[in-house]
Amino acid sequence: MTPSTNAGHAWAWAVSLRFRDFRLFWASTLCYSLGTGMEYVAVGWLVFDITDSAFMVGVAAGARMAPLFFLGVLSGAIADWLERRTFLIISALASTAVSVIMAMLLIAGDPNVWIVIALVAAGGCSFAFTMTARQAYTYDIVGPEHALNGLSLNQMSMQAGGIVGAVISGALIEAVGAGWQYMAIAGSYLGSAGVLLIIGRSTNTVQPQPEPVLQNLTGYFHFLAQNRVLIVLMALASITEVLGFSHMTLLPVFAKEVLDVGPVGLGYLTAVRQAGGLLGLLLLANLRDFRRKGLLMFLIAGAFGVGLMGFSISTALVLFIVVLAAVNACAMSVDTLYKTLMQSNVPDEQRGRAMGSWVLSIGVAPMGHVGVGGLASALGAQGALLVNGAALAGISLAAAVGLPKIRRLE
Repeated sequence: MTPSTNAGHAWAWAVSLRFRDFRLFWASTLCYSLGTGMEYVAVGWLVFDITDSAFMVGVAAGARMAPLFFLGVLSGAIADWLERRTFLIISALASTAVSVIMAMLLIAGDPNVWIVIALVAAGGCSFAFTMTARQAYTYDIVGPEHALNGLSLNQMSMQAGGIVGAVISGALIEAVGAGWQYMAIAGSYLGSAGVLLIIGRSTNTVQPQPEPVLQNLTGYFHFLAQNRVLIVLMALASITEVLGFSHMTLLPVFAKEVLDVGPVGLGYLTAVRQAGGLLGLLLLANLRDFRRKGLLMFLIAGAFGVGLMGFSISTALVLFIVVLAAVNACAMSVDTLYKTLMQSNVPDEQRGRAMGSWVLSIGVAPMGHVGVGGLASALGAQGALLVNGAALAGISLAAAVGLPKIRRLE
């Protein structure tokens, strides 16, 4: 049943939850994000503990994100070809299998760091497919009128699950070790697939294109060549990913060397990061169908850069927590605006490709993760984020002035 557009202002942020299928999908996303939240903490701490190298932590983070770049185009083509709920179930089961293998490896003994990184990359492959289909499927369920709200709520589910997952992860690593923690990660991914099965095929979503995947791939490149707005949004998303989101790589370094809070503290810091993102998404969801999305995107991207610069003065734990929460409120908000504008500026039958473009854009993340790791080795963690933040703020301001068409996007 279509939700009323006359929902009370106090509950405007939750309007998409009036869709039965969206509520179930939201729960599936929550289960999935429990796993990703635990995995983020586990990978960073495990690699830094094995190598004691900020650069190797960046390599590991890059290995998880690299498949997004290489598989972005393919994932978009498949998302426009295969029924999206089925696609998501297959991806969740693949993530489950990788987590079980990692768990068995860690329980058996001390693994080589490169084997760990290889499995992290394998998990990144299934993550790439999940990211593409999940965004397009959200839009399928709620439609264009509630797209910003639905995508914000879905990302809020990712943040909420990430908060709980991060806290659980730090405690599990200290109590039973990373191996058994990975078993819990596998259970979360399996639960996500189970909830998707409950949805069934009742949802009134866009039907996949009957043409073969290879033909879809060919059409994808033609589609990109004709959509300059999408190309610009992809470039902006890539810049934000490289300069902004790479700050997450340095959390284990801050936890161990700057703040001295250990693995449990890292779990709580990761939870704070997720909570900040949740707050930003809550504010964004409350805007409903806000019209001046392009201008808002530039403003938040600039604030993101300024926030990163704030890490250079954040040596006290309380100040660090405040800056971390504010930075990630901006991060999640601007990322959701990128996804919304990309889908709003293409025909319905090409939204899978649009989200494949977004995945491709954020797939340049390894450059950022490895780069910020290298900068941190040379300048320290705080100096690295000062440089990246200044660059992001400057580029956002220049783009806002020089790209009036993008600034006026609705």
